[in-house]
Amino acid sequence: MAAVDAAVLSITRGDNMGYDIKIFDPIRTAVMVIDMQNDFIAVGAPLETSTGRALIPILNKLVDALRDRGATIIYTAHVHKEDGTDIGRYGEIHPPSGRGEALVEGSLGAEIYPECAPKKGDRLIKKHRYSAFFETELQQILKERWIQNVVVVGVTTENCVHATARDALFRDYRTFVIADCCATRDHPDAGWGALSASQVQQTSLIILKQSTADVCTSEELVKRFCFPTVLPT
Repeated sequence: MAAVDAAVLSITRGDNMGYDIKIFDPIRTAVMVIDMQNDFIAVGAPLETSTGRALIPILNKLVDALRDRGATIIYTAHVHKEDGTDIGRYGEIHPPSGRGEALVEGSLGAEIYPECAPKKGDRLIKKHRYSAFFETELQQILKERWIQNVVVVGVTTENCVHATARDALFRDYRTFVIADCCATRDHPDAGWGALSASQVQQTSLIILKQSTADVCTSEELVKRFCFPTVLPT
């Protein structure tokens, strides 16, 4: 399955939502690359999100374009201590983390996937909950750099991408979620029927667009930040 199918991309079109301002300053922009870690992205990983691997080329192109034009690039890594002392009730809701099966701080699985690793000058924030704002230094970094716009990409759309985007909006940042640069996975039946990754992605983007963020594609975003109309090859 492609990282984003036609139905999902159609969510980004139309003029029903989004910011009236059509051109934005990359210098006042932060790109949040959410949780592109081995435990989410690698083949056979405990939290494998295969569609996350598929989006890496376009995600890297977008991040490189924004970085080259002065945007602040911030990667996040969701981690927990091996002894579980920092996990709290979240460990009861998310058993793989609660049992120490994934995202253990210092483990290979918690590291950023090599194909989309941070570059010189990028920041890396370790977080312990879905939102990158929760008990991290993120807010201080954004204030120090006079950030006005927050672009969110990565995995998973319905959890950490959504939580970070919503917290960015609540802190009065213009917030963007990039449809072809975020991904999720299949969800098994939890009492209301199973959902495919495509269904989860489409539903998540609809909710984000209607309540939280300006949802657009990477190419659409590039045009709005005074960049070339085609991503670099």
